[in-house]
Amino acid sequence: MTAAVAVGLLVAGGSYLVLQRGLLRVVLGFVLLGHAMVVLVLAAGGDRGGFALPGNGGGEPADPLPQAFVLTAVVIAFAVTVYLLGLLRAGSEEPSPADDDARGPS
Repeated sequence: MTAAVAVGLLVAGGSYLVLQRGLLRVVLGFVLLGHAMVVLVLAAGGDRGGFALPGNGGGEPADPLPQAFVLTAVVIAFAVTVYLLGLLRAGSEEPSPADDDARGPS
């Protein structure tokens, strides 16, 4: 239940920020949406099982596949964030008049 509320809040906040006018807010919205998907996949893995140690008497070990998906999603979300921030910085630089003179007549 707590994970569902967290996912809902992250998706709502991320969607709101993506629809804003400022580019930095759009990037932060994508970050929140990425975190929402990470929490969603991690919660889908469930909470069953304890430590898989001999003599522990623990039940069935936890499935490592959702954890691997979450790790992959974190890396991809970080790469997309860095790419979007690079685009934001490149797009915010104003061209100088010297750039027009160096290009020559068109």
